[in-house]
Amino acid sequence: MARRDIFGSVMSPAAPVADNRDVSGYAVRGASRSIMQSFEELSRSSVVDLDPALVDTSFVSDRMNDDDQAFQELLAAIRERGQDSPVLVRPHPEISGRFQTVFGHRRVRVARQLERPVRAVVKKMDDEDHVIAQGQENAARANLSFIERTLFADRILKRGHSPETVKSALALDDTTYSKMRSVTSNIPEQVIVAVGAAKTIGRDRWWQLAKLMEHPRAVARATECVTSADFAQLGSDGRFARLFDCVSAPVKSPGAKSKSRERAWAPQDRSVQAKITDTGKVYTLALKSREASSFGAFISERLDELFEAFRASEAEKKTGD
Repeated sequence: MARRDIFGSVMSPAAPVADNRDVSGYAVRGASRSIMQSFEELSRSSVVDLDPALVDTSFVSDRMNDDDQAFQELLAAIRERGQDSPVLVRPHPEISGRFQTVFGHRRVRVARQLERPVRAVVKKMDDEDHVIAQGQENAARANLSFIERTLFADRILKRGHSPETVKSALALDDTTYSKMRSVTSNIPEQVIVAVGAAKTIGRDRWWQLAKLMEHPRAVARATECVTSADFAQLGSDGRFARLFDCVSAPVKSPGAKSKSRERAWAPQDRSVQAKITDTGKVYTLALKSREASSFGAFISERLDELFEAFRASEAEKKTGD
């Protein structure tokens, strides 16, 4: 499917439209190349300084939660070197004298925090051009996860835009678009938002979860899972794994007693995460994250010492009784 070259529609002369059938390579060739070349040509001639207090966010969000570390790195870079690349804004369609961000939200945030003007290209465009430019620029940067792109697509559709607009904005083939629609049709948005960006979780895993969510009781189980006390303590990828396990676990018959108990643990710096499962006869401690291996080895080397301490503790309890 030939991708609409939105940057060609907001500048003159128009940039060539690229045919991008290989969606997997979108970020490094094809449409993304013409997008970035067009924007670079545009930015060289039309950059202005704006008060960031006059710049509002896009009318449709494309990020679920910002990466604070990445934001702090961007803030430090702009503080030291200045803003290398401008943002794209349009005159606000409803409020005179204000602007609406098409893309570059984090750079606007940085400018606001540093109390500096934000370098911007201002172009008048309608809502359709706005969402296509926003989606294509993010696709070129390849920094949104599958589920962020999926929610962005769903929000565009809910604003009354066509599937063709969504496909053009996100450079989607029919298979990916269909799976995105399955995800947002079967998984409530509040459940998706509770999971978060899940940067390493791809299209097929989300689609598998969507198929599991077709079960009549699945939504209730998912809602119970994401509102549990320890769910938010996990990282976003860990929250997806927990949700997937909750939804895919066998449905218990009415009146059946729980055979296992689960809980999670993590230190304040989140350097390691533990999933603890107790069935009464089997007690499992599963560790993950960057220090999981060394921490696990530390525990293993001290099992004799820990077991003796446990035995002494049990003996003291009996003496006290």
